[in-house]
Amino acid sequence: MIYLCPLILKKLKKQQILLLGSAISLLVLLFFVGRTVPHGQPTAALAKTDSNAVKKVDFDRLLIHAKERLTADQVQKVAKIENSVTRGDVKKQQLQAYKQLAHFWGDSIKLFEPYAYYTAEAAKLENSEKSLTFAAHLFLNNLKTEGEAGMQNWLATNAKVLFEKALEINPGSDSSKIGLGACYIFGSISNDPMTGIAPIREIVDKNPNNQFGQLILALGGVKSGQFDKAIERLLIIVNIDPENLEAALNLAEVYDRTGDKANAVKWYTEVKSKINNPAAQKELEERIKANK
Repeated sequence: MIYLCPLILKKLKKQQILLLGSAISLLVLLFFVGRTVPHGQPTAALAKTDSNAVKKVDFDRLLIHAKERLTADQVQKVAKIENSVTRGDVKKQQLQAYKQLAHFWGDSIKLFEPYAYYTAEAAKLENSEKSLTFAAHLFLNNLKTEGEAGMQNWLATNAKVLFEKALEINPGSDSSKIGLGACYIFGSISNDPMTGIAPIREIVDKNPNNQFGQLILALGGVKSGQFDKAIERLLIIVNIDPENLEAALNLAEVYDRTGDKANAVKWYTEVKSKINNPAAQKELEERIKANK
């Protein structure tokens, strides 16, 4: 479900993009992730991370910086919403305020962090599986492409709380279990990423056609430099769903990293044939040429 479809150029800052759907995620993979490892050079193994050493991100500080972008009228508008909770049905008023703030930061300003934060706060008050998982996936979608450890931790910590609350409502949800596991794999919130990998593997072992689980394990394989395993899982996904462009693009990227030019060209071409964004097509064409 895509609410915002801005033309994503390399010069745009990632925090200005709301990752709300696979098409946007695809463009972010192209423009903000790029080729992070030279041809033929594996990444470092997925090692235990000292989560205590990660510099924590404080939302209040993020919000201060976000407000620095606002006009005087916008500052007043935000303040009015923030101070709108008075007396009576405080929970209902707070929920409305959170939704208004999410709408303001998302639709008017197009800044991800405050949009996601207030969406999450509203979801916690609503406490429905649908609202909690929607908010959780906002954080997780950004987490998959975030490179800074502090922001990874902030995104994963927020997503983790939401997935855990969703699992309290529906303990049998494989999707929420996988999402929770992904927080540990990519989020610098644990000294041992296996905390997240093990439950996802259990789900995928029972149901190899679980595309979400296969994708998270594939991305974990890329992170750890286990490219053969990543390719194996990504191929499972595209064989099940040839229209899964996120998997196809990651597949092209892994082949590119490992120096398999023929397969890199094949999958970059496959992705290029299925998207209409001119900027993304140009980037893909450059990658295709670089592998010929």
